[in-house]
Amino acid sequence: MELTVDELAARAGVTVRTVRFYAGRGLLPPPRLRGRTGLYGADHLARLDLVRELQSLGLTLAAIEKHLRRIPLDAPAEDLALQRALLSPWAPERPEDLDRHELDRRVGRHLDDDLLKRLETLGVVEHLGGGRVRVVSPALLGVSAELAALPLPLETLVASHEAVERHTTALAAELQGAFQDTVVRPYREGGRSPEERERLLEMAGKLKPLMIQSVVTSFQRAVDKAIRQSVPD
Repeated sequence: MELTVDELAARAGVTVRTVRFYAGRGLLPPPRLRGRTGLYGADHLARLDLVRELQSLGLTLAAIEKHLRRIPLDAPAEDLALQRALLSPWAPERPEDLDRHELDRRVGRHLDDDLLKRLETLGVVEHLGGGRVRVVSPALLGVSAELAALPLPLETLVASHEAVERHTTALAAELQGAFQDTVVRPYREGGRSPEERERLLEMAGKLKPLMIQSVVTSFQRAVDKAIRQSVPD
């Protein structure tokens, strides 16, 4: 693959100015020269894709630079693709700014000021003023609105939300540590063979839905067990 800077930018979905900015910050290796024309290859495109993946995780440019400094500039496109697969968000979404009418349409019901206040307290939406709100997690909007509408004390909803956040954060950190120690580290220490890389790429694609279903099922069983234990003999 030999691309001019214009072709590289078009393939990566960024502007030429962005490509040159990243190159100036050391995020991209220098192009190969043919006369006075700089040519870019699959490794440059893969590195740009990785930068965009890291941006989708909400990382700052400084954090992205720090991460990419640990990846050799001559790393092949295949290794960069594996990095991207292992780092890609499990729930890729971006906050959305909506007016109250569009918010009601998304939820499928009218949200009065009290319900909106409950959603704000739960951290689902943020009030922007001028009749607009920012939906922090669009994927959680529907279920959060249903929960907020239940005749439960607000402190019950807040305590439940904080418990879920606390335990899922700890679970994610523990699972990530186990995966790094038992899968990624042996791959790196074993010489990064192409066969092992392909196996990791395939596994990364299958792992997410299986883990999500496993967590949901395990939580359901844990709730049932807690209910049974709460009933006296």
